[in-house]
Amino acid sequence: MEKLLITGVNTRPLAHSAYELGYEVYSASYFCTTDFNLWHHKKCILQQNSHKSCGYFQESFRPHKLEELCSPWIDEVEHIITYTGISPETFPSSKILGNKSIAEIENKYKLYKKLKNEFNMPQTFLLSDIGEAQEISGQYPEKEFLIKPLQGSGGYGVFKLENLSENHYESEQDPFLLQEFIKGENVSASILSTGKEARSILSSRQLSGKQCSGVRDGFIYCGNLAPYPGEDTTIKSIAEEVIRKLCLLGSNGVDMIVTEDDVFVIEVNPRLQGTFECAESSLGINMIEAHIKACQGELIKTPAPQKFTIKKIVYAPARCEVGKINLPGVFDLPLEKTIIEKGEPVVTVISSGKTPKEASVKSEYAIKNVKEKLMPLEY
Repeated sequence: MEKLLITGVNTRPLAHSAYELGYEVYSASYFCTTDFNLWHHKKCILQQNSHKSCGYFQESFRPHKLEELCSPWIDEVEHIITYTGISPETFPSSKILGNKSIAEIENKYKLYKKLKNEFNMPQTFLLSDIGEAQEISGQYPEKEFLIKPLQGSGGYGVFKLENLSENHYESEQDPFLLQEFIKGENVSASILSTGKEARSILSSRQLSGKQCSGVRDGFIYCGNLAPYPGEDTTIKSIAEEVIRKLCLLGSNGVDMIVTEDDVFVIEVNPRLQGTFECAESSLGINMIEAHIKACQGELIKTPAPQKFTIKKIVYAPARCEVGKINLPGVFDLPLEKTIIEKGEPVVTVISSGKTPKEASVKSEYAIKNVKEKLMPLEY
């Protein structure tokens, strides 16, 4: 039995699919929830305890902590898959299943420079002074702008320039992006690639901000609806072109904004994406298998989507203690009586239906039941 290490912020769905393929699974992640079964070797950064706070992800998570957890296993495993939160460049390239070098893709400004002459992209500036950002914004009174970190995912650290407080970034000299805000639908395409050939297997509508439950910030990612219930021939074509241009390997994602008149490329995710569970549910495939075969030069035949699937991450609406959650379609379950801080993730809800409305109704019903298990606490 081959040994496979999967590492990232939350490896639960990937580890389960790898186990179903017959791998001996090793997992190093930030979250290790109670439904993260004992059929594999696991290590976690966050250790949940009853009546104790889980703290704040942004304050507690650091990639080097994942590296430390993985270190004793590196020589033992044959293969490594990196997920959100850690770079494959940390590990021996010979063991990586997927892209081995992603620094120039995860750097959003370098990616912008690579793609801007061939693809429609929002106007983007690399800056280190918020005053300069305000000056540039003033030159385009007809446009809105976002402040974005140079690297990162999940919508963390993304704000509208007009909503920043006067002292935001004031004491920071680190570079950031000023990016034109494009109004439209957030759409993501999942692409399988051999490094030369690329094929889109699924597109989805991204859910963020006001579409989420318990989210504090306007651009925090909280899930997807797949397949995208709109015309996606152009979306898939553009995404495939982007992946071919970058010569990426395995399963990768392209995030776009779709307006009435055009499609804008926003970011590229050079790894398995948050749509992982939606793709498996809607297409009826094992995404780890699809990813590995693409890395080996084979693009699997994927069926047309069989149903609509919604993934929603539920965030705590207030500081709360969690009751026992044992509900169908609810995953990433926290330890009973642990404390989740306001705005932090509680669970993931996966719901399916023949139509987007049917899937949405099931999702909202499950979220309602989850909220009933949350007991608000005073600080």
